[in-house]
Amino acid sequence: MISTLIIGTGSIGERHLRAFQATGRCLVSACEPNEALRQKIEAIYACPVYPSLAEAFEANSFDAAILCTPANTHISIARACIAAGLHLLVEKPLSVSTEGVDELIAEAASRRVVVRVAYVHRSIPTIIAAREILQSGRLGSIRHVSVVAGQNFPSFRPSFASTYYAKRATGGGCIQDSLTHLFHAVEWLVAPITKVFCDASNQALETREVEDTVNVTARLQGDIPASFSCNQFQAPNEITITAHGLLGSIKIALHQQRLGVLLAGESCWTWTQIPPEERDAMFIRQAHAFLDATQGKSDTLASLAAGLQTLKVNLAALRSSDERTEITIEPPPLAR
Repeated sequence: MISTLIIGTGSIGERHLRAFQATGRCLVSACEPNEALRQKIEAIYACPVYPSLAEAFEANSFDAAILCTPANTHISIARACIAAGLHLLVEKPLSVSTEGVDELIAEAASRRVVVRVAYVHRSIPTIIAAREILQSGRLGSIRHVSVVAGQNFPSFRPSFASTYYAKRATGGGCIQDSLTHLFHAVEWLVAPITKVFCDASNQALETREVEDTVNVTARLQGDIPASFSCNQFQAPNEITITAHGLLGSIKIALHQQRLGVLLAGESCWTWTQIPPEERDAMFIRQAHAFLDATQGKSDTLASLAAGLQTLKVNLAALRSSDERTEITIEPPPLAR
């Protein structure tokens, strides 16, 4: 049994807590400074919940930690966990700047601990199946990618305006909260993003400091054109990723849990329906993969290099929107 500490028990932290308990492979504790939330988590999940990281470390010896605090706190807390010898799963995005990331990578390598970034789309069966098709070569060389997505964010997070989401500095806004998942998914499916031109604005949500609507024109490694369109106020909750190769195309409809393939010369899509599953299932699958990694087994979760690459894309998109200019990104080695 792997002793695991969930750091931060807000919405995503509580989900991770459930997921890691559901694996049956670890003893789960939590760290939460908010007293009311701490009492709630203790009552629901019957696990120890400490008011601070220092008190958690003093009271127990942990093997791994899941970092679920606002993104601007990730690097400092991650480095403290690594210094204590803990394996680490960091919620996305890795941070809100690249400051301290190189030191984090060096320290993780020095302590020989596993660090992964929780881009959970890597644990969605539809994405996994699509990646197998793309890697098989059936579609030929991919030459164009488009992503269209959106959701009614207030329906999912009614209190969003009083959370990290309300400020860019804490990881809020459509780019760092939602679109980052899709940047990363495309980077895993096809290739790293190397250029972005971003048009972002606030069209509807009351959090006026951050964007809720984004259009990005991009290039992937290999000079592949790509586009990303996302907003967080539309009525339907939909995500569609389409990639076109020289021998065929693939369409991933995440909201319908299905994918289609249309080979050159064919007249209609061939659809594969992925069996439906509860939302927690992808997080439980991610938890299993992380626990496997801590035991030296192979995994497909996002490495620190891959998390850093997508962080650079986030920052480039924000800068591009601010400066109204195209930004070039140099992908790190092994970014996928």
